[in-house]
Amino acid sequence: MSQSPDSRQNTGSLITEWRPEDPVFWQSRGQGIARRNLWISVPCLLLSFCVWMLFSAVAVNLNRAGFNFTTDQLFMLTALPSVSGALLRVPYSFMIPICGGRRWTAFSTGILMIPCLWLGIAVQNPETPFSVFITISLLCGFAGANFASSMANISFFFPKAKQGGALGINGGLGNLGVSVMQLIAPLAISLSMFAVFGGTGIDQADGTKLYLENAAWIWVLPLAICTLAAWFGMNDLGTFKASLKEQLPVLKRAHLWIMGALYLATFGSFIGFSAGFAMLAKTQFPDINILHFAFFGPLLGALARSAGGAISDKFGGIKVSLINFIFMAIFSALLFLTLPNNGVGGSFIAFFVVFLMLFLTAGLGSGSTFQMISVIFRKLTMDRIKAQGGSEDQALREAATDTAAALGFISAIGAIGGFFIPKAFGTSLALTGSPAGAMKIFLVFYVVCVVVTWAVYGRKSSK
Repeated sequence: MSQSPDSRQNTGSLITEWRPEDPVFWQSRGQGIARRNLWISVPCLLLSFCVWMLFSAVAVNLNRAGFNFTTDQLFMLTALPSVSGALLRVPYSFMIPICGGRRWTAFSTGILMIPCLWLGIAVQNPETPFSVFITISLLCGFAGANFASSMANISFFFPKAKQGGALGINGGLGNLGVSVMQLIAPLAISLSMFAVFGGTGIDQADGTKLYLENAAWIWVLPLAICTLAAWFGMNDLGTFKASLKEQLPVLKRAHLWIMGALYLATFGSFIGFSAGFAMLAKTQFPDINILHFAFFGPLLGALARSAGGAISDKFGGIKVSLINFIFMAIFSALLFLTLPNNGVGGSFIAFFVVFLMLFLTAGLGSGSTFQMISVIFRKLTMDRIKAQGGSEDQALREAATDTAAALGFISAIGAIGGFFIPKAFGTSLALTGSPAGAMKIFLVFYVVCVVVTWAVYGRKSSK
């Protein structure tokens, strides 16, 4: 691994000296720089989540705009961004030590304008084939990959004692993009905002117009602003340079795959429920205009993620995660009691409240499991380097790089929940007419996570 230059000089946006574990350095220079990079990273990541989950709001309205897609096709469009997002998180997780946080954040934010512009054009023509929407939904997945690089980048800036809180803020406020999009998009599609750019809208049966293109185009200007803010306001850390070859060995560790499964249960549930909740609620309670309520769940989950990271810094991620998985299993079991049977019965209020609790626990668990990842991989790497006779500084540098790589790769595993959950709902509805079959799978998975968390991590921490 390359080391920082002895000159100790910074050149423009490149920082060649970074010692966050040094209290004097942190107080005098470090925390100000770290916070500036964090607070530019947050809106970039928030907008990424807006773009990533665009189809959760657009798919519900496509048939209103003159398209004739099946329910399973619409669920597929909400799920596909999570496929490309999950797959791309793997290379994205390695890009920060290679390219630098400033350059990669600016690039990865700027390219998100492409699917937004294209989607705004595509929804205005009811003859647009389904294959085009598949392509755009996969391009939206690039936005989901930004989470891996963003979290890896922020982890480099903060000392280990403050990483849980910093990652909780970055991830939690970034996750707010889901609820921001689901709040703003329904309002935007009712207004003529981009007529000068060709947004003519589509006439509805009730005499109103649907400007579905606005759901995509409204994010273009904020994306451009955040791209410029990242380029001119963030920093590249020259002290944490590493090649792809130096980061890959982290994939051989069993803990990466165990924590990947636990993160799939937490963040995977959050992003999967965010993608599929509006469509699911529409199939179960068609008389309810779910777009008026859909943003509450992702909002609660995103805020809970920030709290989950901070609580885990204080009480320990293992304890918080274990308790959280128990509640996720309980709430998923309660959901069966709220569903209608063959279109009869059911309670939307109970359904909505239970789902809010699932969003809450998924958000808390996302923060606590991410804190577990940081603690576990930092300790593993530092113990290994010290056992090999390495210095404290070398151990700290390699621990930071290995932890960042693990965070990115595990986040890729978690993101696939955004595909499996809405697809499972769509398949269960197509086969049985009810989402109960999918929920049974989720319930069993949460129970398994309780057992795994206790067996692998809980027993050791309690001794």
